[in-house]
Amino acid sequence: MKELLIKSVIKICQYDELNDEDKRLIDQSKEATKRSYAPYSKFSVGAAALLENGITVTGTNQENAAYPSGLCAERTTLFYANSQYPESAVKTLAIAARTERDYIETPIPPCGACRQVILETEKRFGKPIRILLYGKNCIYLIEGIEDLLPLSFDASAME
Repeated sequence: MKELLIKSVIKICQYDELNDEDKRLIDQSKEATKRSYAPYSKFSVGAAALLENGITVTGTNQENAAYPSGLCAERTTLFYANSQYPESAVKTLAIAARTERDYIETPIPPCGACRQVILETEKRFGKPIRILLYGKNCIYLIEGIEDLLPLSFDASAME
C-alpha cells in the first residue's frame, strides 16, 4: 500500500500586514455583508472579487425559505463577474462573514460548492485566484484553490 501526502499552504496574517489593494478588497467584502439577505440563519456573508481589468465586483449570500434555493456570496460574486466581464480573470477573492452582533472571530472557508466554482473559474482563465478569508483575529491568505480543494474534480477527470 502507498500513501499520497497532500500539503496545503495557508498564510495567516493581520489586516495591517496586507497591501493597500488587499485591504480595500477586505473592506469591500465586509461592507457587502450589510447587503446580505439572511433572515433565517442571521449569518451574513459578503465577497469581493478584484478582476484583472481593475474592476471590483461584490456579492452576498441570498437565503430562501426553501433552503436549497439560496446562494452563497462566493458564487453570487463569481457568477456575476463571469457573466458581466467574461474576458477578465478574477485576480483575488475576499470573503467576510458576520452574525447579527459582529464580524466572526476566525475566518470561515468557502463551502464545497463554492470551492468547486472557484476551481472552475481558475480553470476557465488558466490562472490561480488568491483568496482572502477575513476574521477579526486574523486573515487567511490562500494562493489558489488547490490549497482548499486537493484532489479536485475538473474537466480533465472526464477525458
